Amino acid sequence: VTMAATLIPPDLNSSSSTDSSSTSNRSISRSLRVAEKAKKGIKAEDPIVAALKYFSKVQKGTPCRGNDEFENNLVTVERVAYSKGLSPEAISVMLEFAMSLRMGTVPCVRVLKCLLPSTVVPHQAVVRAVVWLCVGKLSIATQVLFIKWVLTVFDMIDAKDNLRAIYGFLFSFVTEENLVMRLFRVRKLLELHSKLGKQPYLLHLLSLYKVFCPELVTLSFNSRIRAGFGNHNGPWKLALNAIQKRTAVLVPSDLPLALQTQEKAGSRKRKLGHLDLPVLTAVVQSQKQTSLSQMVVPLAQIQSFVQLLENLHLIELPAQMGSLLGSSLALHYLDCVQDESAFLRINFWLGHSLHEEFLFCGHGGASQGSDEAVQFLERLMSTQDFLQEGFSSVEAFLYKFLNVWDGSLLRPQILALLSNVPVVPSTCISRLLSEPLEQLFFTSKVFFKCGLIESLNGMLVKWLTWHSVYALEDGRNSPLSSTRNVSRSGFMLSVGELVRFVGRLATLGLQLEGCHSLLLSFILDFYDTVCDIFQKYGLPLVVMIPRSVFYPALFAFDPISVDRLAKIMNRYKINLTAAKKQEKITGKAFHISLKTYQEFNHYLAFMVNCLWNSRIFQPGDDIELSEELLHESGVPQYWASFSLTNHPAFHCYAIDFHHKCWPERRDVDLKSIQHLQQWGWYLEYLFTQGFDGLRQFIQSNIKTSSRGP
Repeated sequence: VTMAATLIPPDLNSSSSTDSSSTSNRSISRSLRVAEKAKKGIKAEDPIVAALKYFSKVQKGTPCRGNDEFENNLVTVERVAYSKGLSPEAISVMLEFAMSLRMGTVPCVRVLKCLLPSTVVPHQAVVRAVVWLCVGKLSIATQVLFIKWVLTVFDMIDAKDNLRAIYGFLFSFVTEENLVMRLFRVRKLLELHSKLGKQPYLLHLLSLYKVFCPELVTLSFNSRIRAGFGNHNGPWKLALNAIQKRTAVLVPSDLPLALQTQEKAGSRKRKLGHLDLPVLTAVVQSQKQTSLSQMVVPLAQIQSFVQLLENLHLIELPAQMGSLLGSSLALHYLDCVQDESAFLRINFWLGHSLHEEFLFCGHGGASQGSDEAVQFLERLMSTQDFLQEGFSSVEAFLYKFLNVWDGSLLRPQILALLSNVPVVPSTCISRLLSEPLEQLFFTSKVFFKCGLIESLNGMLVKWLTWHSVYALEDGRNSPLSSTRNVSRSGFMLSVGELVRFVGRLATLGLQLEGCHSLLLSFILDFYDTVCDIFQKYGLPLVVMIPRSVFYPALFAFDPISVDRLAKIMNRYKINLTAAKKQEKITGKAFHISLKTYQEFNHYLAFMVNCLWNSRIFQPGDDIELSEELLHESGVPQYWASFSLTNHPAFHCYAIDFHHKCWPERRDVDLKSIQHLQQWGWYLEYLFTQGFDGLRQFIQSNIKTSSRGP
């Protein structure tokens, strides 16, 4: 072989070497191309990529039953989602597929349950999903499931600028109405309860129904009953926590707080922590987000009112909306900007916290009157006083809480919140206020009755103030509360219904408590507001004080009640006279009935006859006694028993005046006061004792220059 090799010519040897070298290079290049194609083929055959490609291009109307390709691809997505989470691109593709209902509602529910992000959720995907939500083709159950998913991953959404623009659509679905309460469902549960007895799961469900629809469930439940339903987003939270631990992906700092699961506490008492106001912190944005659109200033960085004014339109709201209640600057921002999205978010947070702590909690929770509950409600009251309006979520909570309230738990705070309830339609006052409050009023002590009358008086004052301030301003609607767009006539009906409701409470309350002077004082406070509705608040409405309140106040043993009644009657006269004059000037009827004028004239005549003319118990009066009974009583000159000298409320003043006029007399003759000169002195003496209401009433309705009584 060696010799043969040497016999080869040099040129032939060189050519052979070159050919073998080129052949080797070609084979190497071919191998590299084959390897590259194989690598590309492997990448193209990645199951998750193929699955996402399938769901992005699947045609509408493709059946899902018996479709092996659909099932295999969805199983692939679920496996990746539960193992390491879905990428932002995968979230966008799968959310678009689910909400568009290309293959029906069954895949939609299944896909929503496996939408577990590995890092962040694209806000564009959420916006498009809300668009599909508003189309109206999704079932109620699917809508609720999507809202729950959005709330669970809310802090993982990469940007919220565009999302804030659709908060109105998003939060309009977050209502209890989506928990469709049907009468036939409650009847079925009650039927099962009667057959199976006190089963825990039935009691839990019935107790939950009673919170939202107390009129459908009449059963009473033990306050020690424990919650029977877990958190709606518990599976999502656990799955997201597991993904984060496996992948060690950095997420926004506020996410662990939102996704943490509650550990078992050492104490047997249930403490949810909803009453702890969050710290005012800025929203943590992802590293990929840029501020190309506009520069924003986190609210947490604002340290003074001057900085707030300088950056008023660049403010970025915090991640935890509950933190606004603990910052005066944040409340100034809410009051100035009137950001609807901010009110929607804070209303949702408040509603969730109040329901969890005071309606859904078991024995030993915050509803047992803890210091945290008191501080939380007082902070809520101060916030509403600062904003001069109530929150709609607080109003909805109160309507439910009144049906399960015992009247003593957190009484000052609940009554204070009740006074901030906005205008209620007249057709709803009976169901929302009258029925639950009447039961509490008639079964409670006098101090609760006084507190409730005071709260309803505050409610009426706020209603009338709202009317006098906002009624003449066109297009002025506050996003803070659920103040309805009521017409003027509708508002008058609501005010009239509220006044009549308090009149019924006052009538029966005075009967039950024996005309208690303290209760009578709070009732007169209420009618001190009612008598001045037209003059003070500009509302053409006059509702007279009921007879069951007028006569106990007139015959009261304390002079303060009689003096306040005189003031109220004088204000009624001023309001009725002004209404009559304005009606003649403008030519517009104020719908003040003739019966109202007749009732006032009757009160006025009876009061003058009683205090001044010494004529009482006359035929035709509301209080009419037979002559035989009056003579049998043995009261001398019974017709003058309630004059200004003999009235039990002023009797001591008459005796004191008599001693000052005739100090040498040992016997007391009150008739001597009624002489013309002494009578004028006696009136001046009464006026100097602070009875301004009596002075105004006498000067306005009685001519005192000619003679005494």
